[in-house]
Amino acid sequence: MTDRDAGDAPEVDSVTLEVVRNACEAVAEEMNANLVRTGYSPNVKERRDCSTALFDADGEMIAQAETMPVHLGAMPFSVAAAVEAFPPETLSPGDSVLLNDPFRGGAHLPDLTLVTPVFDESGEELLAFAANRAHHADVGGSTAGSVAADSTEIYQEGLRIPPVKFESGGDVREDVLSMILANVRTPEERRGDLRAQTAANATGRRRFREVAAEHGDLLEPALAEIKDYSERRMCAEIRNLPDGTYEFADVLDDDGRGNEDLPVEAAVEIEGDSVAVDFEGTAAQTDGPVNAVFAVTASATYYAVRCVTDPDIPPNHGCYRPIEIRAPEGTIVNPDPPAAVVGGNLETSQRVTDAVLGALAGADPEAVVAACQGTMNNVTFGGTDPRDDAPYAFYETQGGGFGGRAIGDGMDGVHVHMSNTLNTPAEVLETAYPLRVERYALRPDSGGAGEFRGGLGLRRDIRVRDHEARFSLLAERHESRPYGLAGGDPGANGAAYLVDDDGDEREKLPAKHTRDLPAGSVVSVRTPGGGGYGDPADRDPEAVARDLRLGKLSPALAREAYGYDPEGDED
Repeated sequence: MTDRDAGDAPEVDSVTLEVVRNACEAVAEEMNANLVRTGYSPNVKERRDCSTALFDADGEMIAQAETMPVHLGAMPFSVAAAVEAFPPETLSPGDSVLLNDPFRGGAHLPDLTLVTPVFDESGEELLAFAANRAHHADVGGSTAGSVAADSTEIYQEGLRIPPVKFESGGDVREDVLSMILANVRTPEERRGDLRAQTAANATGRRRFREVAAEHGDLLEPALAEIKDYSERRMCAEIRNLPDGTYEFADVLDDDGRGNEDLPVEAAVEIEGDSVAVDFEGTAAQTDGPVNAVFAVTASATYYAVRCVTDPDIPPNHGCYRPIEIRAPEGTIVNPDPPAAVVGGNLETSQRVTDAVLGALAGADPEAVVAACQGTMNNVTFGGTDPRDDAPYAFYETQGGGFGGRAIGDGMDGVHVHMSNTLNTPAEVLETAYPLRVERYALRPDSGGAGEFRGGLGLRRDIRVRDHEARFSLLAERHESRPYGLAGGDPGANGAAYLVDDDGDEREKLPAKHTRDLPAGSVVSVRTPGGGGYGDPADRDPEAVARDLRLGKLSPALAREAYGYDPEGDED
């Protein structure tokens, strides 16, 4: 697009603004639906570990599908890296740029981002960029699934792709594709998911051209006004918060390499219509894979601020303008290469969210939920499938407890905050992989007690069938507990065990752990519960009785936490 002076731009009325804004959001949502429908792996088509967004010709986000928070706040960094490597004058219709390098706009190596320029029908004017990000279940590295709990540098974590042209003139570059497929354990699955990503962006390109054709000269000023509108709404929300500096500290249990109790400290300064979040005091970058690159830290911070202001503010570049982030270099929230970072995107992002929300609770206690489970509970299995002698790589995250709120109990067994995926259905898991789900249930008593109870964690037991598998667990909150708010109790810790055929515990596993498992082994992952909100003494007795009837609460905890006598209720 050509630059216009503000006085030369046609005015955009409120109706046109809403029409264009909703049209852009519809394009992003259709892109995401296309990506999910055409995805090849269970990770994309079942768990929906993917995200889509639209960016204007300057590379600023104008619309996104409401999917994965950890992707969406970070994706603008990927688009900026792609545009820096390939300025608009070097791009042509049908081109696309692929990248995953965390130190050049990415988040962690399994997340591959595809950025596609959108030109007008003549192919001369750049209108926008369509972008999507998908978590690939394997991108090489030392461990199947590419989420190694024992990595110490990024070179062990998989294939690192700087911004590179993936499509040229509408055709996939076979040399680039061949390089990728030669470095992964499951090349056909990767090929299928990359095809889905190109298809999704093709949908975005086609649909956005239709929007541009319909609105003509009004499109560019409308896109600028969409961002300004979000900025105005965000500023208005921030002005409603009391000025001051609010601090909170939380910890990561460890980095898997013997370094424990790694602090994440957040100081949130609210002044007028702006917010500054300072992570001074956070732990130095560490040996293990829990370092979060700045894009991930920014994503978690943006998300937390949006949660406490108005989540309905259209998420785009404008709503992030009033938010300043200060993350000291060389820390676990802004590491220097070649730090291992795979768990930073997965685990440290959750703790950044916990810390920023904890600080914001000082400004508006009723707007903040108690701590959710605070982990993605990353599980990977890999090996050779005995059914067809082909390599496989299984990856999923596990749901847990959502924190109690001022308006009600936390949700049970859900993915929280930076993870917004679904689970892998047991039927799909057992069909696609040589694994079996032996047990899948809520964990009674795992939600923190409160006037409003924290959500329950989950138990998921998975058996290795007829082969030796490489197993990796990358999880958190096995030592520290999700905090309660306003007098609520913390949620229960997570845990992991090897169990026998009866489900009885045989060996406790570290939260960050990689090992080979013989055929027949059963891994039991227990996820944390959410923290409670409010004094447990204020809980409605009928709510306690309901939890008892549903098996979410034991009689012993009913007595201890709530002073409730189940036997008296029976009388």
